[in-house]
Amino acid sequence: MNLKYADEEKQSVFQRYKNGESVASIAKSTGIPRSTVYSWIRAFSSANGHRTEMSAKNFRLLQNKVKRLEGIIEIIHKAHCFASDPLQVKLAALEDLYGQYNVHMLCDALQVSRGTFYNHIWRNKKSNTWYSKRREEFRVKIQQIYDDSNQIFGARKIHAAMKEQGYHISVEMVREIMRDMGLLSVREGAKEFYEKGKNCYNNRLKQQFSVTAPNQVWVGDVTCFRFKEINYYICAIIDLYARAVVGYKVSRNCSTQLTKSTFKAAFEKRGKPDGLTFHSDRGGNYTSYTYREYLESLHVTQSFSRSGVPYDNAVIESFFSNMKREELYRIKYRSEKEFIKAVDAYIEFYNFKRPHKKNRYKTPMEKEEDYFSK
Repeated sequence: MNLKYADEEKQSVFQRYKNGESVASIAKSTGIPRSTVYSWIRAFSSANGHRTEMSAKNFRLLQNKVKRLEGIIEIIHKAHCFASDPLQVKLAALEDLYGQYNVHMLCDALQVSRGTFYNHIWRNKKSNTWYSKRREEFRVKIQQIYDDSNQIFGARKIHAAMKEQGYHISVEMVREIMRDMGLLSVREGAKEFYEKGKNCYNNRLKQQFSVTAPNQVWVGDVTCFRFKEINYYICAIIDLYARAVVGYKVSRNCSTQLTKSTFKAAFEKRGKPDGLTFHSDRGGNYTSYTYREYLESLHVTQSFSRSGVPYDNAVIESFFSNMKREELYRIKYRSEKEFIKAVDAYIEFYNFKRPHKKNRYKTPMEKEEDYFSK
């Protein structure tokens, strides 16, 4: 042994090895050569009558095996089915647990081929409830990390941050979701795409909120209301002619899916009007490729507020402010169902019973009826 090291230090190194730490890790943290560490281990093992067959590597392998078996036992308890049950029953049970456990562990627990399980997940992904919910969860987290980085992080850095937080997602899926949401890193070559994209976000409305007929200009936005520690997002669309709410939805997720489904319902309800302009802010759920492509397919012209200028969308901002002051902030809701019913009731009240100054104190529906009666 090298005499320049104290006996206490040698004993400490040997104890760390006994506790399962690898020689490479010990050598790296202490700066002691691996050959020296190995010689100390042999010396202490021989002096104490220890056998060295149980290496640190074998010990870690045993630890991992125990952990894996414990995970399989948990899966069997949570799955509420057995390996002898029909394949579709087992696939449905494993689908509910997908993302919580390693796929190898899931499939081994119920004796299902991994290929069969992956085919089940991805074959049905477009109509798969789990897939939709999981994708929305990814979207929320990606948006959060992107915003927290001041729009600097690209797909790889966001993937690394999500992986560190325990999310199971590939870089390719992060990139696909970012593209769908219209998120782009401002670093390096992104400036070219950013400048190109700015030209698409024209403010066609320019705070001209008076129109001569229904279905000429609609304005939309999303507001957040927190209830029982959960964020609920209310997406609404208003026709500028009579200030009528022509579409709205409530969701726990602020996403392109929310804004797109809200617009789709309103567009069909109003008879798929021609020559429509739709104005919104520049949120990712309105500037995403998916949303812009959808409106373009309907021949709807998009208009966007300027960055940081809420007055460019003052009508919808005013509506949300009134709804919160007149309804949401005044009532303590007992359940999500009661909260959603309250939103339904307020919008019906707003459209049919609440006089509007802009309509010379007629309700939105009264003003529209006057127009169509002519």
